[in-house]
Amino acid sequence: MGRSIRSQAIGLLKASHFGPTVLVVTITFGVSLTQLPLQNSAEIALAIFFGQLVVGWTNDLVDFPRDKAASRLSKPLVAGTITVKALKLCLVLALLGALVISLRSPLGMHGTALHFLGLLSATTYNLKLKATIYSVLPYIISFSILPWAIYSAADTHPPAWLVWAFMLLASAFHFLNVLKDLDEDRTQEIMGLPQLLGRQKSISVALTLVLAGLIDVAIGHLRF
Repeated sequence: MGRSIRSQAIGLLKASHFGPTVLVVTITFGVSLTQLPLQNSAEIALAIFFGQLVVGWTNDLVDFPRDKAASRLSKPLVAGTITVKALKLCLVLALLGALVISLRSPLGMHGTALHFLGLLSATTYNLKLKATIYSVLPYIISFSILPWAIYSAADTHPPAWLVWAFMLLASAFHFLNVLKDLDEDRTQEIMGLPQLLGRQKSISVALTLVLAGLIDVAIGHLRF
């Protein structure tokens, strides 16, 4: 029984795309610390964590039929570690958790609205845009909103270079993240922008975006 619960918990973490989730939450916490005390920053990071669970779990639910057809046993739903019913229940709980924690955190009404606008953008990627030429747009929108949500909690606004850094580096991640499944995606006619460009062009675009992001951060720090 204990082993089963543990395996399901691990499956839920995997389905949340745990690596990217931890990265986003860690960055959120770090940026929050530049504007707010430790406890307030932790509360905001927790709210973003629940939001990232929503994004990750929605992605795995939507992709389940395609993942099953491609026999992607690394996916917990395909491997049978967790069930669709259990994941849907957890998704609803995570959405409620993201809402309640956001409202009770320093984000308040304004920051929560921005947070959920970012979640809406990310969900449109999962539901539709990932298979279109506009696949990078949700990354641009969601990650440009995130610093605004964080800074709104401190009644200020983020510097332009920080917003650009979020957009550029998040967009680069999109092009790199798709590479591992690019061939299978094209076979299943999931033709997002990276799939349309192909492997080599996607790598070139990603590296260009990373370089632009690093230059932007360096210039931003020199100015401030």
